[in-house]
Amino acid sequence: MAKPPNPEKVREEIAEFLRKKYGDDVAIAEGDLGSPHEGVHTAPGPAEEEIDFDLKPTELEAFLKEYVVHQDAAIEILATKICTHFHRCKYESQRHSDELDLGRIKSNILMIGPTGVGKTYIVKLIAKRLGVPFVKGDATKFSETGYVGGDVEDLVRDLVREAKGDTKLAEYGIIYVDEIDKIASSGTTWGPDVSRSGVQRALLKLMEDTDVDLRVPHDLAAQMEAVIETQRTGKAERKKVNTRNMLFVVSGAFSGLAEIIRRRITRGSMGFGSEPVSGRDAEALVKRVATADLVEYGFESEFVGRLPVIAQLGELDERALYDVLKNPNSAVVQGKERDFAAYGIKLEFTDDALLEIARRAHKTGIGARGLLTVTEQVLIRFEKLLPTSTIRELTVTREMVENPYEKVAELFFEQSLRDFQRQFLESSGITLEFPTESQTWLREKSGGDPQKTTEILRAALKNYEYGLKLANRTSLKVTPEILLNPEKYLDEIIKTAYVARERGAAKGSSEVV
Repeated sequence: MAKPPNPEKVREEIAEFLRKKYGDDVAIAEGDLGSPHEGVHTAPGPAEEEIDFDLKPTELEAFLKEYVVHQDAAIEILATKICTHFHRCKYESQRHSDELDLGRIKSNILMIGPTGVGKTYIVKLIAKRLGVPFVKGDATKFSETGYVGGDVEDLVRDLVREAKGDTKLAEYGIIYVDEIDKIASSGTTWGPDVSRSGVQRALLKLMEDTDVDLRVPHDLAAQMEAVIETQRTGKAERKKVNTRNMLFVVSGAFSGLAEIIRRRITRGSMGFGSEPVSGRDAEALVKRVATADLVEYGFESEFVGRLPVIAQLGELDERALYDVLKNPNSAVVQGKERDFAAYGIKLEFTDDALLEIARRAHKTGIGARGLLTVTEQVLIRFEKLLPTSTIRELTVTREMVENPYEKVAELFFEQSLRDFQRQFLESSGITLEFPTESQTWLREKSGGDPQKTTEILRAALKNYEYGLKLANRTSLKVTPEILLNPEKYLDEIIKTAYVARERGAAKGSSEVV
């Protein structure tokens, strides 16, 4: 048998070929071509008999409710059917009988709801709680096999990578496909609708029970691995992963679906209106969705048949968005608290601030995603400036949300005054007081700039530390008059103290006589 080629030599030859064909910017990724391809774990994964899944629907439901609010109906469906799916997998793995396949319909799930109501978040939480790998893809990025665009089978390969190459674990993973409504066909026989139907068929194949090759023709590293394996063993083993036990969850906003449902349930009725359906009326109608409605929307009946579970998520109003923020496990609030904590700053929100954030987020029309958008807009300047200040606590108020730039200037102005007072006290033992009228004067003079405020105070009071000590003063009310003409007032303070001292000395002398 011929000696296997040196992997390093193979890499050099491939790299040279690609440079000649495509130019110097093309390079082969570093890696050991003699070792297994990334995403394929050679060590045996856990046997099906060893899979232990004991989480009950009520336990998963309780877990989800700790993080998600105002979606109780959807959570109940998801927790129940996903738990049942994995318990069914465990049950079937422990019994080897063809009879178990009879009537087997996998609990793949269709989630319907507007953007920003927590569809992705819920599925991620479930996968994390179960300890199974999870991948997400957007349906719009895929095309039918053989056309330009992503291949739906890449989702399965990504799942293997998420499982760190453990194919057995990957076979029990969750694949989530968003914007599934965007691949609905209008029923034409040409144009983009043909590709959309092709993507549906490709997904249908995965959702059933099929083997997916982990090596694909366009993956150069995988092909080189196959070449080297052939040289070593005389044959290249085909590495595959089965989708039988993978759970598929698809979701979309399904704009216009309520109209289709209304036409169906009012067909033949008198007084049928043509006004568009929206808001709570649309939600109520979507709860009555039937297979025929989804087929009319543009899905093939076989595709809909592989999605027996439907969960609807409702739109979040202002109060619901506020409740999302008030939840102790709020990703938005916790995320910002940790952002500031990374700089050693404690961040808190008042209830009024959270209410105003929720109100503004609702206006964006993107659901809970708007909460993060608004919060970032409010705090971005604070997040930029606080780390270089002495401020180590920040309470976000309603006023900050309404006028963040004005409030950040006010906050830093006040902090600059406190810092100057503290430094003056530490160096001289003298307490400075700035009445409201002085603060107003300083704001106008400095434009609210904390650095300029400090410069004005240093220039105005540079001789006061020594002068006030001469005058035996322990405090000073810094009035606008002092700031306008500091030398004049310092001279008066010293003269007044000197005169008082002289009078005291004279009085003491007369008393002695």
